[in-house]
Amino acid sequence: MNIESTRFGQLSVSDTDIIKFPQGLYGFPDEKSFVLISHQIDSPFSFLQSASEPNLTFILLETLSVSKEYEFTLKDQIVEELNLSTDNTPQIFNIVTIAGKVEDMTVNLLAPIIVNVKQCLAQQVIIENVNYKTRHRLFTEGVFQKMKESEK
Repeated sequence: MNIESTRFGQLSVSDTDIIKFPQGLYGFPDEKSFVLISHQIDSPFSFLQSASEPNLTFILLETLSVSKEYEFTLKDQIVEELNLSTDNTPQIFNIVTIAGKVEDMTVNLLAPIIVNVKQCLAQQVIIENVNYKTRHRLFTEGVFQKMKESEK
């Protein structure tokens, strides 16, 4: 299958690589098929490219790979809908927003994307009864500078 992308050009992907979102994403209820594209090897960042809309690409962060403090409980209904189990645990992503400078990047911790990797099935959920925000600053004061310095 070929997917057109403004960001990546034409992508050739297998039908088995298409992640299905039966309920769409918040704000995009009609977008139900996406492909997950890794940013780089060992990077916690990925891209979620719509299979039908070339201009629709989300930057994702696999938050658990950078913070073990991010935790929540999925409702039984979601676990059931995504066919999750102790033998089939999900991969969890959060949508990243970059508005201006990279160091001002935010991540939506309130509405993670839960992916059943084995069955290419996913759902975006809203976590209830937590203090997470939709615009949580990814880099706190000084952290971005330390990361830049460590790359040199």
